[in-house]
Amino acid sequence: MGKPTGFLEFGRELPSKLDPSVRIQDNKEFVLNDEFGEKIQEQSSRCMDCGVPFCHNACPIGNIIPEFNDAVYRDSWEEAWNILSSTNNFPEFTGRVCPAPCESGCVLGINQDPITICNIEKTIVETAYREGYAKPKIPRSRTGKTIAIIGSGPAGLSAAEQLNSAGHTVTVFERDEKVGGLLRFGIPDFKLGMDIIDRKIDLMAQAGVKFEVNAHIGVAINAQQLRQEFDVILLTGGSTVPRNLPIPGRELNGVHFAMEFLAQNNRRANNMDLKTAEVHAQDKHVVVIGGGDTGSDCVGTSNRHGAASITQVEIMPLPPEQRPANQPWPSYPMIMKTSTSHEEGCDRYWNILTKEFIDDGKGNVKGLRIADIAWQDAKTGERPHFEEVAGTERIIACDLAFLAMGFLHPEPTGVLAQLNIKLDDLGNVATQDFATSQPGVFAAGDMRTGQSLVVRCINEGRESARAIDSYLMGNSNLEAKADSLMLS
Repeated sequence: MGKPTGFLEFGRELPSKLDPSVRIQDNKEFVLNDEFGEKIQEQSSRCMDCGVPFCHNACPIGNIIPEFNDAVYRDSWEEAWNILSSTNNFPEFTGRVCPAPCESGCVLGINQDPITICNIEKTIVETAYREGYAKPKIPRSRTGKTIAIIGSGPAGLSAAEQLNSAGHTVTVFERDEKVGGLLRFGIPDFKLGMDIIDRKIDLMAQAGVKFEVNAHIGVAINAQQLRQEFDVILLTGGSTVPRNLPIPGRELNGVHFAMEFLAQNNRRANNMDLKTAEVHAQDKHVVVIGGGDTGSDCVGTSNRHGAASITQVEIMPLPPEQRPANQPWPSYPMIMKTSTSHEEGCDRYWNILTKEFIDDGKGNVKGLRIADIAWQDAKTGERPHFEEVAGTERIIACDLAFLAMGFLHPEPTGVLAQLNIKLDDLGNVATQDFATSQPGVFAAGDMRTGQSLVVRCINEGRESARAIDSYLMGNSNLEAKADSLMLS
């Protein structure tokens, strides 16, 4: 690579962030990339000539990481952008919200801190926009084939860009008033601002992708109508049915699914119609049930509201600080993570059983009954199980509870029912090479696989685009075809 001794000379560094007491005053991004300066070259120089770059295998979209690191080190930013954008439609998203499985697979990570791949990626894409390298992917000609994509999350958008660049005519249908799906109405602005989404959507529109908003297919528009109007339908509506917590008091006022809270706050932060009754955490004792990224986002949003206290509980055990023996490099380790939202203030507890929401006598939640549990070693063929620890039952203050325990499957009504789409045993869309049980109807993303990462959904969109292109044209070498068809 560019500097063979870089990994020996420099340690891992990331840009500084605004102090938590400052950044919780608004919903803006708080990572100070502009102040990082030339250190980005030092960080890219840490990439080793490792022979077998396991980061490739760990990255769900196969980013060509050593090569763009080398280009950054050599100050060849347009080259770096060309390499990065050849595999990743949305590095402006993944550079901000990806948990970086590539960094877990970094060879340097065997005995040192891994390369700061995500921050390098983010710096490349921001440089590309600033310098004008990021341009619309306009095809030279059209194939005459039409494709309707239902859902405008990362899977739908990546498929749309790929298929449009190959010359097909693509229309993306979104039920909300703006495009983006989970990117816009699920991820807080302090992690991914709407201006970042709009910037990319504008490029896609310039390239010829059509966007229809306020178009709720399956409700306002019958999905069978699209089958008559388009050659292909691609379903990318996501896994939107949340996992519930059926315990006494679930019906009380103040108990909400996490996405009700997060989507509404993004609307509030961008002066949009809230659409539902206001949910605000100011001066409330907030309890977040679920220890994943969605729960963390609820913590960060509650801090920005000025919550009186924030408690996050998780039924699973406390993860280890370091890689456990059964998750060796280069696998993605399930270890203890402290997000920037946790840094801003939150009490966190593991091995907690939630038993009952307590009524204040007026139909509002005022407390949560919990107890400690102890997980038992499972015998061969058995599922892990736990036992409640005697004498640990207690009630904690809770004026507002957010259920952040993941998602089960897509909504079975509406589009899926109207198209008579076959589902698998988990309630997801059953597919074979992205094709559903109905001819000419494909599915990708969380709707097909179940809840997953943004980066995996981008890959789903790209691979489904290849399958659709092959279905329409008889064969597909979509990337090469798109390159030859696109205007420079």
